[in-house]
Amino acid sequence: MSSAHSGTRGKRSATDPGTSMGTRLMAGVVGGLAGGVVFGALMAMMGMLGMIASLVGSSSAIVGFLIHLMISVLIGLALTIPGAGVLTKGLIISAVVGFVYGMLWWVLGPLLIMPTMMGMPLFTLDAGSGASLMGHAVYGLILGLVATLVIRRGR
Repeated sequence: MSSAHSGTRGKRSATDPGTSMGTRLMAGVVGGLAGGVVFGALMAMMGMLGMIASLVGSSSAIVGFLIHLMISVLIGLALTIPGAGVLTKGLIISAVVGFVYGMLWWVLGPLLIMPTMMGMPLFTLDAGSGASLMGHAVYGLILGLVATLVIRRGR
């Protein structure tokens, strides 16, 4: 690293030019896929992938898994494109940010967006929603950590 950047490394913001757009994109894709694969495996064990597939009129677990991975990448990009700066603050901060981000998407996804798309009641809390919260939190944690590692490698 050049000396011009060494004194400001800990002070970089989300708009820091030191994290290129290519690195931000790669961090979102790789982090989103890493978290998505783990969360997708949990969803497969709970038999939830068919419900995801129903968003496109299918009942196939494979289709559900592929849709889940596409959503995982988009959510990963939504964190890393504007928020790469916070992911340079250290692994613990990145883990916490990812964990909270995952829980935010639990509220937005299965409690609000999916029920709206499927004509179901909003904000339904049941046994499945607890497992979904755990999965989203794990997804976010992995996203935050992996994205941070990708950003570090890209610098």
